[in-house]
Amino acid sequence: MPTGIPQKSAVPLSSLLLAVIGAVGMATIGVISRITQLTAESITFYRLGLGALFLLVYLIITRRGQHLRHAPDWGVVISGGFLAVFILCYVQAMNYTQMANAILMVYLAPVFSAVVAHFLFHERLGGAQIACIAAALFGFAMMQEFHLQLDGGRDAVGLGFGLLAMLAYSAFILTNRGFPPRTNDRTGAFWQLFFGALVILPFALLRPEGLSAEAWQWPWLLGAGLVPGFLALLCAVLAINRLPTALYGTLAYCEPLAVVLFGWSLFGEALTPLQLAGCGVIVASGIVQARLSQR
Repeated sequence: MPTGIPQKSAVPLSSLLLAVIGAVGMATIGVISRITQLTAESITFYRLGLGALFLLVYLIITRRGQHLRHAPDWGVVISGGFLAVFILCYVQAMNYTQMANAILMVYLAPVFSAVVAHFLFHERLGGAQIACIAAALFGFAMMQEFHLQLDGGRDAVGLGFGLLAMLAYSAFILTNRGFPPRTNDRTGAFWQLFFGALVILPFALLRPEGLSAEAWQWPWLLGAGLVPGFLALLCAVLAINRLPTALYGTLAYCEPLAVVLFGWSLFGEALTPLQLAGCGVIVASGIVQARLSQR
């Protein structure tokens, strides 16, 4: 069992808030992408690259930059690659199949990660935890209105990319959980953003017109680097290292919940009663998990 995995104890409220802030922050990239209308490769590069720059400034201001003098562990480098692969495959899945299908496939990752952590890190799942995970997954299916539309070969390709995205997202969560104790959370997040940006750069250069943003788009790109890039990823990495995988996986469902609420409040995308009920189930399962973890 890796020594970096904390023993069972009451979970502080700050760690729960980190997970929620990270999930909601991640969801803002959809709003920024829709407004800027840039290519997915380009906005992902700006998100990771500018996020790394913001995090570097943060490390310098807080006098934690000395940790960057040491070369990152290979696990951190590989985790950055998983982050880039996750985003690329997720975008490709949405290009081939409906967004609902892609999201449904990708958000099997928290459940899959919790099951793997049960065997890999000996993070035993109790009956209440399994019930909360199942409830969150059921609530997510309610948000999708139990609907999976398939239309020939393109949907099959899209689900294949969705499966790859799910595996990459799970690998990102699990590699962060398995970092050795000497790994600094903040510098680790910087290297993940940095190497993720390097991985995504060749794909962005294949469509270089997307990198030449107009003046009105730059404030939104800076926002992509600041919120879903720097703030959200830093909070997510800190939460992953402080929370059991099952609890983090349940709270991660705040991201699709936030996506639905952003679409409703900002773009007038109506919510059906079933979707609203699904949102309530997800919130309730997260609250129950948090309460159980604080006992």
